[in-house]
Amino acid sequence: MKTIAFYNLKGGVGKTSAAVNCAWLAAASGLRTLFWDLDPQGAGGWYLAPRESGNGALKKILRRKIPVGHLVVSTPYEKLDLIPSEFAYRDLDVAVKRHAEGDRTLATLISPFGEDYSLVVLDCPPSLSELAQQVFAATDAVLVPLIPSALSLRSYEQVQTFMKDRRLGHKQLYPFFSQVDRRRKLHRGLREDPPASLKRLLATEIPYAAIVERMGEQMQPLPAFAPNDPVTRQYRALWCEIAERVGIS
Repeated sequence: MKTIAFYNLKGGVGKTSAAVNCAWLAAASGLRTLFWDLDPQGAGGWYLAPRESGNGALKKILRRKIPVGHLVVSTPYEKLDLIPSEFAYRDLDVAVKRHAEGDRTLATLISPFGEDYSLVVLDCPPSLSELAQQVFAATDAVLVPLIPSALSLRSYEQVQTFMKDRRLGHKQLYPFFSQVDRRRKLHRGLREDPPASLKRLLATEIPYAAIVERMGEQMQPLPAFAPNDPVTRQYRALWCEIAERVGIS
């Protein structure tokens, strides 16, 4: 089993859209996939199973009173299950810190899923925190969507520094450009000449497109309602590149 996370210190960069679409595409390719929505906004889970919500059991699971599998619900999509977010996730960082047994607490929770799933996808909240540290320690790869801008690059470098300082294996970071507007000179310049800090930059980029916002209207992943759209093809290319780079099969 592989575990990947979609993460950015900044919000509004297309993180959840990428996480949901890649999880759907992974399941569609035949991989048993679990999507864990760690973001208290709960958008990822809402796209996949809008009628499902968390059952309030997370703190009991952190205390080892019930198995982590009690959090899992099904989605309408074959081979794709979900751990939905819930309002209590706003305090998840505090809860994890209180019950943490070192940096591997989240990894320990995820480990039993290896019996049933080939892939776990984490959609993470935008923060540098105890939870982020747990995520970095638990994953095989951290996918970081970046809008081609100076502030977005600065936030990425802050994450690199955070991981290096805590010896969390910053080489597992895989940035990719998101919400790219090719009409903008700054976007074109950073795409054509990315800075040296963007090591392991993925070749696939996700364009800025109104159809991505329709995921909220449709309450579905993009490939589910627009399988032939050019943006869907870009997400499919992104997933294929991630799978190849990380060794997911």
